[in-house]
Amino acid sequence: MQLEQLIKEDVQKAIASSLGMPDQEVSLQPTRKEFEGHFTFVTFPLSKALKKSPAEIANTIGAHLLENSALIAGFNVVQGFLNLSVKDNAWLEVLGNVFRDENFGNRPATGNKVLIEFSSPNTNKPLHLGHLRNNFLGDSVSRILTANGDEVVKVCLVNDRGIHICKSMLAYRELGNGETPASSGLKGDHFAGKYYVEFDKAYKQQIAELTAQGQPADEAAKNAPWMVEAQKMLVDWENGDPGTVALWKQMNAWVYQGFDETYGKIGISFDKTYYESDTYLLGKDIVEEGLSKGVFYRKEDGAVWIDLTEEGLDQKLVLRGNGTSVYITQDLGTTELKYREYDASRMVWVVGNEQDYHFEVLFAILKKLGRSYAEGCYHLSYGMVDLPTGKMKSREGTVVDADELVAEMEETAENRTRDLGKVEGFGEDELKKLFNVLALGALKYFLLKVDPKKRMLFNPAESIDFQGNTGPFVQYTHARIRSVIRKAAENGISGTLPGAGYELKPAERDVIHLLSQYPDKVADAARGLSPSLITIYAYDLAKTYNQFYAEHSIFSDPDPDAVALRVALSASVSRTIAHAFALLGIEVPERM
Repeated sequence: MQLEQLIKEDVQKAIASSLGMPDQEVSLQPTRKEFEGHFTFVTFPLSKALKKSPAEIANTIGAHLLENSALIAGFNVVQGFLNLSVKDNAWLEVLGNVFRDENFGNRPATGNKVLIEFSSPNTNKPLHLGHLRNNFLGDSVSRILTANGDEVVKVCLVNDRGIHICKSMLAYRELGNGETPASSGLKGDHFAGKYYVEFDKAYKQQIAELTAQGQPADEAAKNAPWMVEAQKMLVDWENGDPGTVALWKQMNAWVYQGFDETYGKIGISFDKTYYESDTYLLGKDIVEEGLSKGVFYRKEDGAVWIDLTEEGLDQKLVLRGNGTSVYITQDLGTTELKYREYDASRMVWVVGNEQDYHFEVLFAILKKLGRSYAEGCYHLSYGMVDLPTGKMKSREGTVVDADELVAEMEETAENRTRDLGKVEGFGEDELKKLFNVLALGALKYFLLKVDPKKRMLFNPAESIDFQGNTGPFVQYTHARIRSVIRKAAENGISGTLPGAGYELKPAERDVIHLLSQYPDKVADAARGLSPSLITIYAYDLAKTYNQFYAEHSIFSDPDPDAVALRVALSASVSRTIAHAFALLGIEVPERM
C-alpha cells in the first residue's frame, strides 16, 4: 500500500479517536513549498460540524498523530492547514519498495479493452508536423493505458479515397508523363504530395480564368475543369472503373511504402490498419438501417439527412443525393466494424480539434441508432501545431515535412552534442544512434509536454536544448545517473538501504517523495489521456535529482550507509525516468 494511503488511514483514525467522527473521508494534498511538511490535510470542512476553529481541529489531529502514528515525525498548523512531516524510516521503506520493485509504475490488469485510433493519414501527401503530434499522442496514450492495466489495441484508419485523393490522381494522370518515385528520387508519399500541390496550382489558375470571364468566385470554384473532372473521377472509382482503380492502387502503393519508412523512423506501429475504401459501403448499410428506423430522412434530391437540433447540434448530411459517401458515412461503418472485431469497452479517436463538431455528430448518431458502444466513444481532441512562420497548408506545399524535420533535428542534436563535448569515447555507429535518440526525444517531448487540448507553437531550436524543460535535459540526467551506477559497480558498491535511525538529508527526502508519487501520476495521465502529466513528472524528477546530486557527494561521503543509500536512490530514479520516457515513446541513452 502506498505511503499516502497509509497516512490517510492514520488521519481517519485520529479524527475518529480525538474528535469522535468515525468514517470521515480524508484527502491529502502536497504541502506547499514555503511550509515545512510533506502532506497537508485541510480541516476547514470539519469546523462547522464540530463548532471549533479549523486551527484547533488541526492541532488536535496533529497531536494525536504525533503520539499514535508510526509514520508522522511532526506537524505544523497554518490556520486550517495541518502540514504533516513523515518519519525517515517511512521514507526509507518507500525507497526500498521502489528499489526492489522491477515493475514499478505498472498496475495490475483492469480487464478493460481500449481501442485507440490515431495517425489516419491521407494517401495524397506525406506525414507532416501536425501528423507527428497526432502519432506521438496516440502512441503515448496507448503506452500509458497499457501501464495502467488496460488492454490496448492501436489502429490506424487510412484515408485512401475521396475527392482529395482524386486531386493527386488527376494531376498525376495529366502531368506525370510516366514519372515514378524511383525515377524522380522521391519517397512515394512525397511523390503523391507533389502532385497534390500541382493540382492546387492548376485549379487556382482555372478559377482565375473563369472569374476573369465573369463567373462569381463560388461558381468558378465549382465549375473549374479539374474540379469537375476530379468529382467525376470519384464517381468512377466508386463505380469500379478499371482505369481509375488501377491508377488509385498504383499511387497508394507508392504512398504506403513512404509511410512505412516514416513510421519506422519515428517508432510508430499499429495492431490493425483499416482503409476507408473497405468500410465506406458498410456505412451505407447503416444509413439504410437508419432510414428504416426513422432516424434519418431522405430529401427530394435523394440525399439522406439526420436532424440533431434536439441534441443542440444541427441537421447533418449522411449520404449525398448521387449515392456517394461523406465522412460521417464512412465513420459510421468503420466504428461498427471496429466494435464487432474487438468488442472494446472504450474507443478513442485522436483527431485534431477542427473535427470536434464531426465527432459530436458521430456520437449523437450512434446513440440515436441505439448502439450499445456509443457511451464508450471518446474524441481525444488536440490543438494544432503552429510554426513561427504561421499555419501550415498541405495543398500549398507549406507544411513542415516529418522526414525532413527528423533529419534536421538529428543534425541539430549532433551539432549541440559536439559543441558541448559529450561525444568522447563514442564510435561512429554509437554517435549516429545517440543523435537519433536525442533528436526524437527532443521532438516527442516538446510535442507531448503541452496539454493535448492546447494549440502550440513548435520551436525546433528550443526543443533540443540541454537545459530547461526539454527531452535532452532529462535524457542527459539519465545518462549521468547511469554513469553513477557503472562507477558503483566498478567499485563493488551495491545499492542497499540503511537500518533504522538513519537520518535522511532534505534533498534525499525530496527525491524519495517524488518517486513515491509516480504510480499516481501514471494513473492520472491514464485517466486524463494526457501524456503532458508524464513529461511534467519526468522533468521534476530529473531536476530534483540534479539538485540532490549538486548538494551531496555519491561516493566520497565517509558514511558507507549514505553511499549505499545514494546508489540505491540513483538506481531507482534512473529506472523511473526510463519508464516514464518509455510511456512517451522516448529512449534514454546509457551514456553521453
